[in-house]
Amino acid sequence: MEVREGDYVLLRLDDKRKYLVRAEKGRMLHTHKGIVDLGSLVGAKYGDYVESHLNAKFRVLKPTIVDFVRFFSRGTQVIYPKDAALMIVLAGIGPGSRVVEAGTGSGALAALLAYYVRPDGVVYSYDVKESVLEIARRNLRKAGVADWVVLKRGDVTEEIEERGVDAVFLDLSTPWLVVKNASDALKSGGSFVSFSPTINQVEKTVEELRAHDFVDVVAIEAIVRRYRVKAGKTRPEMFMVGHTGYIVLARKP
Repeated sequence: MEVREGDYVLLRLDDKRKYLVRAEKGRMLHTHKGIVDLGSLVGAKYGDYVESHLNAKFRVLKPTIVDFVRFFSRGTQVIYPKDAALMIVLAGIGPGSRVVEAGTGSGALAALLAYYVRPDGVVYSYDVKESVLEIARRNLRKAGVADWVVLKRGDVTEEIEERGVDAVFLDLSTPWLVVKNASDALKSGGSFVSFSPTINQVEKTVEELRAHDFVDVVAIEAIVRRYRVKAGKTRPEMFMVGHTGYIVLARKP
């Protein structure tokens, strides 16, 4: 498969240094290993190498949705893939799902949700700030998933307009204030999913879910540890991303 003019490409120098770029004639990527002519990517095949003017070799890779999210313009901290993946799978999200999400932030979670609800689903993403929605809009277009996201300026603690949705995803400071509106929006069997950095938020959210007759209420912390693998010397990495947040899941009966 060849790279076309305007395609996004992931240039990999090594495990730690990767660059998400667009293949365009007349544009250059400046790195400490030299300058890469991005026009030279047009017509290259994925898996090929391109060289900088200092003869450093960069591998040409097709970016995944996670690659796009990692390079999003950020106004806020994004949910890590290890947490987002667990949230999406346990909520049962798939092609055709209708999902409400708030707050939008950089659009990272909205992008991942959109990727999985394609081609017939939709993500309704709420945020109270228009400036935040504009950043997310640009990021979603860049990732190629904007067609499956409806960005909405609104406060979900006051109202969720949609009805009969499959899931409500929250990345807010006060998710417990949304439980009643989430219950109204969800269809029977629909999933409530929230992500919170502190255990106090978890306690308040869980108590509110129980008060509104949600079932299968659970709180989870996902911890992932990478390994450095080398024959006879395999061991855990010296550094890891430890605590990122807590996931609360529940189901509307």
